[in-house]
Amino acid sequence: MAIAISQDAFDSMVRENMEDLGMDPDEALADAVEALTLQGADLSGIIKRVPGEADAAEVSPVVRVLDELKASHSASGGSGKDLDRLISLLDEFRALCSSGEGSENSAVAVRNGGVEALVALCALARIEQEMLLASALKALSSVLRDVVSTEKFRQSEGPKIVMDILKADSESSDLLDAGFSVVAAGSAGNEVVKESFMDLKVHELILQVMREKSKTNVQSLYVAVRVLLTPDDNRVVASQVYGYSRRFAEIGIAEVLVSSLREQVTPSSLPSACAALKAIAVNDEICRSISENGGIDVLLQCIDEAGEHKNKVIARSCCSLLSKLAASDANKSVIIQRRGFDRFLKLTSRFSEDPSIIQEVMYMVTVLTLRSPENAARAVEVGYGTLAIQAMQRFPSLGQTQKQACLMIRNLVVRNPENRTILLNDGAEKLIRKAKMIHGSCKDAATSALRDLGLDNYNA
Repeated sequence: MAIAISQDAFDSMVRENMEDLGMDPDEALADAVEALTLQGADLSGIIKRVPGEADAAEVSPVVRVLDELKASHSASGGSGKDLDRLISLLDEFRALCSSGEGSENSAVAVRNGGVEALVALCALARIEQEMLLASALKALSSVLRDVVSTEKFRQSEGPKIVMDILKADSESSDLLDAGFSVVAAGSAGNEVVKESFMDLKVHELILQVMREKSKTNVQSLYVAVRVLLTPDDNRVVASQVYGYSRRFAEIGIAEVLVSSLREQVTPSSLPSACAALKAIAVNDEICRSISENGGIDVLLQCIDEAGEHKNKVIARSCCSLLSKLAASDANKSVIIQRRGFDRFLKLTSRFSEDPSIIQEVMYMVTVLTLRSPENAARAVEVGYGTLAIQAMQRFPSLGQTQKQACLMIRNLVVRNPENRTILLNDGAEKLIRKAKMIHGSCKDAATSALRDLGLDNYNA
């Protein structure tokens, strides 16, 4: 844990360097930063200034804007001019926290009461003031970057205030997008905030918004689903997100997401929607329900279209989700019946120089051939043994690609002795041994592949 230090303590150290040690201002400041860094102090959000030379607002633009924001909000009479001024300050604040120095500016804002001020503004604004609320929520999401900021958000009753705004049945897509951005940012890395939103029934609200056609292009909604269902708080031994995923599935969000993929999601939102659906698909029952609602057909169609339009982001997202669904044995059969093997191979031919797509396809084939000699036989027949060999030849420096090729080869041969001869004749042994020697991450996968190829010296 980093050592906490206040702005006053930092200023005092700089002052002592000048007064007691006779350092000049610049030297005193640099020495304080270096000494505290070596001691493990957390200097994020500390304004590196020489006391007496300038106040915080002069040194830090974000402090100046925050001070003006607090003053303007306190003095606001609700007139159009007052609201325009507040919105302008909020937008300037967000720009500062989203710029190249955004991380440091956000930390400074958090130390100086930025989270509390923005939550308070959201609480006092009227729902009719949509532009003001949207700007305030966007500014708030820009400062929620770590546990310190998200804890301040939680302690300020931020989850309830944001949920009240989202539940107010606004027709503003901009306001909804800003609100769900806060849900995502506030929940990231904080299990307690996730729990707060789930207790406030955020999953039911998300379902309601998704079912209203006019609001289906709220991209941050999909991001919020993914973040809420991701176990990313390293302070927690056992996350509750698996249970949350089942709660999402129980009320029908998976089915609505499939419908969104089929009919309404824009190309820019599709990867986020896939990631959200992948986060929900945590067990065999849910994976099968997604397939039964047409999810596999939709994804295969999206993969075909992504190949035609050379959209590797969509192709990778759809393949990743399909791999998750293929963990269900029932879904494996559906994918094979829908000519999945042929379609994936066609995709790799369109992205023959993109190892990320080839890697995703190899992972999917690895899943499809797991404990399935019939699928393994079909995979080699249509050319996946050749794909593995070519991938290893083309991308020798990419450890993850080499590893995935080894894993796929293992599944292609472990229950299919007839496939061993084919792959060995194509030069698999030499390539696997080379990958094992060059990439430490490949060692276990390469050893398993060599063993299941029937080679005696697989540990060599």
